[in-house]
Amino acid sequence: MRKLILIFTLSVAIIGACQGNSLIGLQDSIWTLEKCINHALNRNIQVRKSELSNRQYQVYDEQAKAQRFPSANASVNQNFNWSKSTSTGVTGLTGNNGSNVSVNSGVTIFNASKLTNLIKQADLSIESGKYSLETTKESISLSILDAYLQILYAEEQVQNAEKQIVSTKSQLDLAEERFMLKAISQSDYAQVKSQLASEKLTMANSQSQLLIAKVTLEQLMELPVAENFKIAHPDLAESLNQNRIPDVKSVYETALGIKPQIKNAAINKEISSYDEKIARAGLFPTLSASAGISSGYTSLNSGSYFGQINSSVYPSVGFSLSIPIYQKKQVKTSIAVAKIGYENADLSEIDTKNALRKSIEQACVDVTSAQIKYEASKENYSATLEAANLSDERFKQGVINSVDYLVSKTNLIVAESELLQSKYNLIVSYKIMDYFLGIPLSL
Repeated sequence: MRKLILIFTLSVAIIGACQGNSLIGLQDSIWTLEKCINHALNRNIQVRKSELSNRQYQVYDEQAKAQRFPSANASVNQNFNWSKSTSTGVTGLTGNNGSNVSVNSGVTIFNASKLTNLIKQADLSIESGKYSLETTKESISLSILDAYLQILYAEEQVQNAEKQIVSTKSQLDLAEERFMLKAISQSDYAQVKSQLASEKLTMANSQSQLLIAKVTLEQLMELPVAENFKIAHPDLAESLNQNRIPDVKSVYETALGIKPQIKNAAINKEISSYDEKIARAGLFPTLSASAGISSGYTSLNSGSYFGQINSSVYPSVGFSLSIPIYQKKQVKTSIAVAKIGYENADLSEIDTKNALRKSIEQACVDVTSAQIKYEASKENYSATLEAANLSDERFKQGVINSVDYLVSKTNLIVAESELLQSKYNLIVSYKIMDYFLGIPLSL
């Protein structure tokens, strides 16, 4: 018993260590966007549920096809009977027993193509499930892209805040020296000191946003939150201002042919069309064929059990025709509901296409406006940086007071923030456009 407990304990420890090492290995690695997306698609619950649904559709399809084949059933019955009997003037109970053995088979010959339509509908459900799974994967991939870019954006915010703090610290040291020499007033010194405190608060907020962005991405990837989680830092220079001129009509036509949600809407409409055909089959007769063979034994007859079974074999063949006469409007109701379902599926397809068109229209506008804003922000930052450098130098020389210096400093911080924001807005707008054009998401 002690040996068994020791072996069990060691096994649990080894398994735990392997799982821990595997997790540590995952967390210590550098995550590229592609790696994040692949990991999320393998772990995401919605994706896995969609895959299970597709397996169900496959099972239903196999079951629908099996309806074409004859059914076969075997049965064995054993009966015991007692009856009153009078023998030699004495009344008593007399018992006997008997058994029946039979094998029966049946097949549907005609049911107005109901089985055929059910099979076609099941095949389409498999295709619909595949496109639904692709749609889910695309949605998750876009969420991963957004979370990934949020981390890159937050990291640059932190870096910019650190640079501003370093710059302001040097000016504060200079202001302190000049204050000690009575070259500036205490108010000027206090304003520079206040600016440094404000920038430290900005940096703290940026660091908080970075942590939140990392947690968001890790949760989307179904990863436990870890401090050592790191992502790759791709060169985004090629992603900046490609001077695209997006054409809504061209992008929309491309998206119509490749987007899984459009294909899924069309297939769902086709699936609904079979509901009416299946319902209409209830208006027609159903012809079935059956065949069987049976035998039996009874203790009332002479002969052994197997002797009677072999000598009393009764084969049978039959046909059954079921003709609907009055069904309390059940079939008509099913047909009417199926027609409504088809119209609803038709409207859903139109709505899906309209939603895609509107999204593409918005994406095209976003690309154009993002390109314009990025160029304007870049020009504004360049001019503001030049003015800030001049103000910085003039403040060092004591030509301007702290108020003018801090105004220039604030303008630079705002311009830098706007440039950073416009940069990532431009990247996101390009990636959304790539998504509609069927270009794989990458950085």
